[in-house]
Order: sequence, then C-alpha cells, then structure tokens
Amino acid sequence: MISFILDSLLLGVGLAMDAFSVSVANGINEPKMRLKKLISIAGTFAFFQFIMPLIGWSVIKAAEGLLENIEKFIPWAALVLLVAIGSKMIIESLRGKEEESIRLTPAGLIVQGIATSIDALSVGFTIANYGIVKAIGASAIIGAVTLVICLVGLKLGRKLGMKLASKAGLLGGAILILIGIKIFIG
Repeated sequence: MISFILDSLLLGVGLAMDAFSVSVANGINEPKMRLKKLISIAGTFAFFQFIMPLIGWSVIKAAEGLLENIEKFIPWAALVLLVAIGSKMIIESLRGKEEESIRLTPAGLIVQGIATSIDALSVGFTIANYGIVKAIGASAIIGAVTLVICLVGLKLGRKLGMKLASKAGLLGGAILILIGIKIFIG
C-alpha cells in the first residue's frame, strides 16, 4: 500500500510539471489573480490529470480480452512510454522551449488542461494491472498532487518569474523516467 501511494504521488509530481509550468506563466500574466480564479485554473489541470489516466486504463480494460497474451509486455510499454515522455520534457526544458501563451478564457483553460495532461493518458496504460478502485485511487492522488502543485505554480509565477518554470521540466522528466525504470524492474 505504501509503495502504491508513493508511486502515485511520484507519478502526480512528474505529470504535473507541464501544468506547473503553464501555471507559472498564467501567474506571471495575471499577477493580481483572485483566489477563485487560482482555484479554477489549478482545478482544471487537476481534473484532466485525474481523468486522463482513467481514460487510458478504460481503453486497456475494454480491450483486455484481446490483450491477454501481451500482458508480459506491459512493463516494457510502461518503460518506453514514461522514458519517452520524460526525455521529451527534459529536452524541451534544456532547450528553453516556453509554453505558448493562451488567453485564459474558459475554452483556453480547457485547451491548456488537455494539452498539459495528454501524457497522463499513457499512464492509464501503465496501470492496466490495477483494479477499478486502485485505478481511481491512483488517478485521485495524481489529480490532488496536480492541484497543489498548480496552486503553488500560480502563486510563484506572480513572484518568481519564468526561470522557475524552465526547471520544472527537468524534474518532471527525471521523475517519469525513474518511475518507468521502477515499473520495468518490477
């Protein structure tokens, strides 16, 4: 149980780094943002980080009968997916690639939420061996971690500027790679 919680927390931290970077940028763009809007932005990111792994998990469960013979390859898939996502985050961070600014309309916020959580969809594939309760639990932890990290990012964005956001990709990428290796090793 402790390993499950720790893995879910680490997945949450790793996956939340893109949303953290965008939150920092949003905080910079609107330094006098009200608490209601801070919570709305962080809540949107947290919702998508929660729902995307469940969508990925559901796809795998729906196709489970077809996939029984490839169950032994799931650790390989987790390793490849998480290393690829983590490496991409690290490379983009090292290149100093900045997030594109999207005006914070409700539609713009949804676009940001989807864009920053698309990698969480593949996490649903990596937790395919979980039952429904465990999958929801892992997704809830990921969403809660994202909520907290994004609230911090929004507040920091108002004070510290974009230098902090560029380091988030390095940390998030490294965490995802390490989780992929841990899943592979078993």
